[in-house]
Amino acid sequence: MDADTFREFGKAAVDFIADYYENIRNCDVLPSVEPGYLINQLPKELPENPQKWQEILKDVGKLIVPGLTHWQSPNFHAYYSIGCSYPSIVGDILANGFGVMGFSWISSPASTELEMVVMDWLAKFFKLPAHFLHSTKGPGGGIIQGSASEAILIAVMVAREQAVRRVKAAQPELSEGEIRARLVGYSSDQSNCCVEKAGILGALPLRLVAVDESRVFNGTQLAKAVKEDLAKGLIPAICVATMGATDTCSYDDIESLGTVCEAHNIWLHVDAAYAGCALALDEYAHLRQGLDRVDSLNYNPHKTLPINFECTAMWVRDSHKIVESFTVKRMYLQHKYEGQSDIPEFRHWQIPLGRRFRALKVWVAFRTLGAEGLREYIRLRIRLAERFEQYVLADSRFELFAKRAMGLVCFRVKGGNELSTELLKRLTDHKKIYMVQAIFQGKNFLRFVVCGVEPKECDIDFAWQEIQSQLSQLLSEHEVAKLKVNAPEEKKAEESHKKSVKVQ
Repeated sequence: MDADTFREFGKAAVDFIADYYENIRNCDVLPSVEPGYLINQLPKELPENPQKWQEILKDVGKLIVPGLTHWQSPNFHAYYSIGCSYPSIVGDILANGFGVMGFSWISSPASTELEMVVMDWLAKFFKLPAHFLHSTKGPGGGIIQGSASEAILIAVMVAREQAVRRVKAAQPELSEGEIRARLVGYSSDQSNCCVEKAGILGALPLRLVAVDESRVFNGTQLAKAVKEDLAKGLIPAICVATMGATDTCSYDDIESLGTVCEAHNIWLHVDAAYAGCALALDEYAHLRQGLDRVDSLNYNPHKTLPINFECTAMWVRDSHKIVESFTVKRMYLQHKYEGQSDIPEFRHWQIPLGRRFRALKVWVAFRTLGAEGLREYIRLRIRLAERFEQYVLADSRFELFAKRAMGLVCFRVKGGNELSTELLKRLTDHKKIYMVQAIFQGKNFLRFVVCGVEPKECDIDFAWQEIQSQLSQLLSEHEVAKLKVNAPEEKKAEESHKKSVKVQ
């Protein structure tokens, strides 16, 4: 493909995406395909000869689009949102076009330095403690990871290595193997599944502490768990707190958790993957309490800002600890500026060696919208969630399961788990909107999250009408079924009454 053909193909692809977004509301949010639909339509071997881009793009529309779940549809209300925007897409196109690998400063200086700048922009936007800024010239700073799963796994592994070093220095008679076998970590049973997975991958068992009806993990609960484990001879190494739990978007008490972690030299990491965006809003300033005490923090711009996946911001209080844990040196990675400036070698801050130029899409999107545009982006989704919440409160057939948090509303049908589950099945089968359910203390509930590109009030109204319609039909069918079940008994009772009257 030459440059001229690339221009034609690229322009056609941009038009294709623009048309896709302009018409996304017309698509069922869930596809109508069966497993294997695409495998059975594609050739078993790769084409022997080149094919024209026009034919390829045509097949994207014919074969690929029918199998998409439309995450950017404003009728998508499941899980949590995945951000996207035209500026972010353009930034990613540029990054892909440059094709650089930013594992060190010399491998592409613009990649490393732009990442430092946008991470400081974001930290200041959230009003994070100054020690998380590269510009503070301290040991702290931020990096863009691929996902919250990666960030949490890194935090677990760093905490593990720091605990081993600390205990080995204090008790040299213990082998590293003996120390590692005694390490333990903590999180809430409301934390994301990636927290538990990080414990498995990081070979550091994470104890999921059960919370009460408040769904808040606090210092009292952590202190109790730590005391129990110390009595068993275990070594507490890390606590992963959550700011915006997956099920209900509940917030852990970071301030009190910090007090316990400081007392026992426990690494405190905060997973703010979804609700971290609230830190940008003064009306949520209380959520910043305790952040000055944490060792590391992650937030996903690709969830609640107009940045497409993958893009997870991670800040560390002391990068020396992460570098100490992960550094592997090879001659081919050395360059004359290494160690002569405050600029980090980001390969030491992550799992892989290679890294994409993710900062470019962030930079383009942030400059296009500006800080106030980003705040409005967040507030719009909160206002739309409030609108949906009012609909739930006004319908006596429903009840809120938890207090609305950010763009998430948790609700259920009154009368038991079965009705909520059956309602969700009908909504999913109808494919007009998409939600998922969760469970807490034996109660099922539905999660409605405001997602999609440029959601509007009419999208919330459409979703509510769909929910009401499906519930009305469900309850009507239940009533008919109940009448059919009761009819024979009523008929028997009537005949028995007639006989009784006749005898008399």
